[in-house]
Amino acid sequence: MKKLAALLATPMICSYAFAQSIRYDVSFPNIVHHEARIALSVSDAPQKELLFRMSRSSPGRYATHEYGKNIHDVAAFDKSGKPVPVQRVDGDVYKIVGINGFVKVEYTLYANHADGTYAGIDASSVHFNMPATFMWVKELEKAPITVAFNLPKPNTWKIATQLKTTGEANVFTAPDLQYFMDSPTKIGQLTIKEWTVPNADNKPSQFRLALEAKGSDSLATAFAGKIKRITEEARMVFGEFPAFDNGSYTFLASINPYVKGDGMEHRNSTMITLPVAFDGSDNLLGVFSHEFFHTWNVERIRPKTLEPFNFEKSNMSFELWFAEGFTQYYGDLILERAGFDSLEEYCRTLTSLVNTKENTAGAKRISPVQASSNAVFVDAGVAIDKTNYPNIYTSYYPYGASVALALDLQLRGKGLNLDDFMKTVWAKHGKPEIAYNVADLEVVLAAYTKDKMFAQQFFAKYINGHESLDYTPLLGRAGLLLKKQFEGQAWIGDIRYKDGTGLTITTNTVIGSPLYKAGLDIDDEILKVDGRLVSKTDELTSILKTHKPGDQITVEYAHRGETKTAVLDMIQNPRWEVVTYEQAGKTVTPEMETFRKAWLGSKWK
Repeated sequence: MKKLAALLATPMICSYAFAQSIRYDVSFPNIVHHEARIALSVSDAPQKELLFRMSRSSPGRYATHEYGKNIHDVAAFDKSGKPVPVQRVDGDVYKIVGINGFVKVEYTLYANHADGTYAGIDASSVHFNMPATFMWVKELEKAPITVAFNLPKPNTWKIATQLKTTGEANVFTAPDLQYFMDSPTKIGQLTIKEWTVPNADNKPSQFRLALEAKGSDSLATAFAGKIKRITEEARMVFGEFPAFDNGSYTFLASINPYVKGDGMEHRNSTMITLPVAFDGSDNLLGVFSHEFFHTWNVERIRPKTLEPFNFEKSNMSFELWFAEGFTQYYGDLILERAGFDSLEEYCRTLTSLVNTKENTAGAKRISPVQASSNAVFVDAGVAIDKTNYPNIYTSYYPYGASVALALDLQLRGKGLNLDDFMKTVWAKHGKPEIAYNVADLEVVLAAYTKDKMFAQQFFAKYINGHESLDYTPLLGRAGLLLKKQFEGQAWIGDIRYKDGTGLTITTNTVIGSPLYKAGLDIDDEILKVDGRLVSKTDELTSILKTHKPGDQITVEYAHRGETKTAVLDMIQNPRWEVVTYEQAGKTVTPEMETFRKAWLGSKWK
């Protein structure tokens, strides 16, 4: 009988799950003061008790963000409109008991930080990152969702989102909470540009730019054309576009002085906010290239550590060196291949990557995997105390990109390339949406190269380890020269100072630098260098120019009111620079030219 009862109960449970639904109604009675009133209605819920909460993290962000601080005036009502008691059981969690199938929870949202992580409400536009905006029901994460935006009247605003449209212009749907929270929405005076690009199967892939910016329609059209070129170049890496869930991909872009700088990837869209005046220039394209590459790498080539995303806490991942770092590498490479960056300009990017790997303290002491796991503290995480990050941490963005550069060039030396490796990862993990971990990527590399030992050693040394890389022969194959940028120049450390009576050190001194070895650190005030008073950074620079590596100089400084003296052993500035053989007056061989074109594309200049 128990077994029969369980079998009979199963369809009832499924029916309940299917019947349950959530609807949000958003209105703006106090929009001039950055407020919205949001009503969350739960229908056909079998539970007598439900937990309603705000998120503490957001898709594409890995640290904690306390969105619950920006809601107030929380109230609940039954189907007849009678008030229902609300118990606040945590800072961002509210409990309602005695529910009879239906309950409506209303609250006021304050939003005045328009970027990819937070939300912004203003009389000129509305900008919603969903976790920063919408309370959700813990027990009903699988329930379908409807959201209606009730806009102030009269207005000519447009709504842009990856949510599924309905027969009503202001009403949209999502299949469940995970998709809903991954669907940012922009509302305002938007310029919409649409285009199609043939996919590998010759079926058109639909794209849309929803642009909030001041500028002529022709300027917006030209800018959309540039983004189109980026999408085409990115497709060449993987061989095809993903199958977008609702048939299209949307670039939500606010390029104006009233937003905060950010770029955030989502499954079928990206939210890009650039706090500058829109001029349509190529300088604006970097974030578009990076975020669109995420359409494959992280949205569908998905780390197991981020699947599913947990909205109640920070989300630690060991794979961000690949998910973000390799995306960083390709974001810049695609711009070069598409002709937006010259070879000389791209060399500046390569210079930054080489110096990240070889001249940052973090990359010398922790692996890319370890750097990835620290994202819960550094990915726009907020703290008021000082940290030692300059000596223990390197960002997984450029760190991963520097490893991607080395792997790409090593593979090309074998007659292979990173593009085809990415295609292999896409086929194994992305297209079928099978989440991966670090070990899985090593397996794919071994299979792609047919060289298990190469894959094992590369991961041991440069992914799970932090060994130095010799970029000189790797770049040399493409006719690029790696040289010391400041050869023969004395150096005491890359430090920021505050001018004053003396020079106050405002950043951590970095391990290995002369200042660090001499015992000086943040907040110390340098009074004299080589017997000369210093109060401006330019004065210190002038003194250093009179010396060479190997010289010793005396420094007098104040530490918490006590005057001290130290001796600095000056060394050569360790910074590298990548230049073309042409710039260095060296000959580019036909083999180098062939290698360069295969790597950087036929558009290199």
